[in-house]
Amino acid sequence: MGNSYGTLFKISTFGESHGKALGVVIDGCPAGLDIDESFIQQELDRRKPGQSKITTQRSEDDIFEILSGVFEGKATGTPICLVIHNKDQKSKDYSHIADKYRPSHADYTYDVKYGIRDYRGGGRSSARETAARVAAGAIAKSFLATKGIKISAYVSQVGDIIAPDYPSLDLSQTESNIVRCPDEQAANQMIELIDSIRKNRDTIGGIVSCVATGVPAGLGEPVFDKLHAELGKAMLSINAVKGFEYGSGFEGVKMKGSEHNDAFYQEEDKVKTKTNYSGGIQGGISNGQDIYFKVAFKPVATIMQDQESIDSQGNPATVSGKGRHDPCVVPRAVPIVEAMAALVLADFYLINQTTKLRD
Repeated sequence: MGNSYGTLFKISTFGESHGKALGVVIDGCPAGLDIDESFIQQELDRRKPGQSKITTQRSEDDIFEILSGVFEGKATGTPICLVIHNKDQKSKDYSHIADKYRPSHADYTYDVKYGIRDYRGGGRSSARETAARVAAGAIAKSFLATKGIKISAYVSQVGDIIAPDYPSLDLSQTESNIVRCPDEQAANQMIELIDSIRKNRDTIGGIVSCVATGVPAGLGEPVFDKLHAELGKAMLSINAVKGFEYGSGFEGVKMKGSEHNDAFYQEEDKVKTKTNYSGGIQGGISNGQDIYFKVAFKPVATIMQDQESIDSQGNPATVSGKGRHDPCVVPRAVPIVEAMAALVLADFYLINQTTKLRD
């Protein structure tokens, strides 16, 4: 249960952090779609560990292999299976916590739910699982690109360092630095903060902002399957995510209705709004404006310090920080956020097509 996502464009991921491999099965990818393997690898490279001094030093190439569903570079319409083999597992780094519960990890909850847990790097609860999502998201992004839809995420906050809002940023500069913030001044401050946190054997949280442009009006379903509800679910399914807001979000409560309402106007054959506090979604359905949202990530739970906890028998225990971990997860989370947004939008795009055919 809980290992699949989507309705028509559906994915199921498999594998553990220290298992033989991770992977994903994608069902519902439209036949004939060009599958650009170099693009998939590019997306995986953006997420992989060992990229810089401010990410975990685990060394994984994250080279993928397509096992099915692609012929002569095109999707056949049958299930696509991609696999990524693990190569740099150091399971002995986790033997000291085989019977201990690490603070703010899934150790206790997995143990109480299943009666057994893979303690090596967190097993299935590890963020390494997201490599499979990024691979699937790359294919979803390729599909959306054929419809003129583009998804761009970036780091907008680390600790108390905040970048300007997206309309004033050049998002093409996101990959110009190791923290993936398109504002140079904020990026330098973020890198300095993360590095100092790392040297102090601690971690820090941050925010990834995401913008989807070119989304047509009409995506989303009423009541329980609203577009923003699905985006929220998708983002909150990512490891370490503690919050999601779209449009004006929590800041909108400070405004009056007369200030917050997005007035409509007609420009040639398109309906637009003068402002976009709605975040491109009204009534749970896209209105054709930019969709934008923020995703908050907590500080990584594994810290290189001793912490008090208990073992599986309820006895007091000290958990010592070992292994290789990110001092701040947000730089590597950028492609994960993009991937999940792409999966949501690709699914809703296909659903919308069937709705129109049904009508």
